[in-house]
Amino acid sequence: DPLLRPILESAGRDISSWFDPKTKDIQTFVDPVTSCVRYFTPRGRFIHIPPAGPRSDWASVSGDPWWRDRSYDVGRLTEKARRVRVVNTLTGLEQLLEVCSEETLEEILGRYLRYNAHARSYTWKHGGRTLDMDQTLEENGIHDDDHELERLRLDRDEFVPAVLLHFNDDLTEG
Repeated sequence: DPLLRPILESAGRDISSWFDPKTKDIQTFVDPVTSCVRYFTPRGRFIHIPPAGPRSDWASVSGDPWWRDRSYDVGRLTEKARRVRVVNTLTGLEQLLEVCSEETLEEILGRYLRYNAHARSYTWKHGGRTLDMDQTLEENGIHDDDHELERLRLDRDEFVPAVLLHFNDDLTEG
């Protein structure tokens, strides 16, 4: 189906530029020929986008278009991805994780469980302070210094913040 082509060609890519950030609808423009407001689709018309002019072979769609149907949401786009080192102080093992700036430590812990099934048996600390698992890294005072490191022309790989995991002997099962 030719109406699927723009969507299939963009599979796995960020298509947020297709949408107006305020209305969450497809971007529009004023057609210079007809002076009518039309959807802006530089990759071509796709499903639920009406044709440029009246046509007898197109039926308007009843219900919400696919971009308003939440069942098609596959994730959220993060404001900023950042990296954090999770260091198990008991074993000395370290994992470098890329996380969303909006993720809480509880969500990060959920992803870290693949490396340590007993991660809930640890106290998470940074700078000697116990971290609040319901808060983000930033809210816990672990700032993202990437912009400052870039300004100073320092390698950000050398300055990844570390969260230290201290084992609690509480017999929690993984």
